[in-house]
Amino acid sequence: MNFMVHRHRDVQGGAARAAVFGVSDGLVSNVALVLGVAAASDAAGSGSPVLVAGVAGLLAGAASMAAGEYVSMKAQAELVERELAIERRSIAEHPKAETAELAAIYRSRGLEDDQALEVAESIMADPEVALEVHAREEMGIDPDEVGDPIVAAVASFIAFGIGAILPLIPWFFGDGNGAIVASAIIGVIAAAAVGAALAVFTERSKIRTAARQVGWAVGACTLTWAIGTLLGASVS
Repeated sequence: MNFMVHRHRDVQGGAARAAVFGVSDGLVSNVALVLGVAAASDAAGSGSPVLVAGVAGLLAGAASMAAGEYVSMKAQAELVERELAIERRSIAEHPKAETAELAAIYRSRGLEDDQALEVAESIMADPEVALEVHAREEMGIDPDEVGDPIVAAVASFIAFGIGAILPLIPWFFGDGNGAIVASAIIGVIAAAAVGAALAVFTERSKIRTAARQVGWAVGACTLTWAIGTLLGASVS
């Protein structure tokens, strides 16, 4: 008999998640910012104010996202550590109750009473193994997959910066309508690429995921361009 072995991706790690969303957020937010400022600027998007705004948006956005990712994951890690400490203490102080609880879980999954109790007692013989199993079975927590807040924050900062600098590239070399069009094209291509990458990671349709990313980017850019145009007209 042939058995198919399924290999699962690590989808709980904070760094991968932060990197994917960081690139997407950096790209969409900064291409929208760049085009909005360009629409509000004189001379069809003079390079200086657009470049200053874009770099400021990159740095502020990357720092903000990194800080938010760190705080979020740190709070999650501390919550998990608290729950594990409670469970560890309960295993040490009330081993019989915890054994019965574990046996009940295995009975609910189809094991006979004697088998369920035997498995539970075997697991409870090692406190660390017992803690890991209770964490998985009761709380749905994998103690080894909590994620590192610092790694996630750094990954988030770098990823946001990569996404945010792409629409700025034309403004390092020029300005005006040419830079505006180039930023828009880079934004669309990069959004499609991010969508395709997400599709590979999630095993979804590349075309639909890419189209969704492009749609969000175009929507954000259209909104900021309209607002920038109105503000530019009102100032002038």
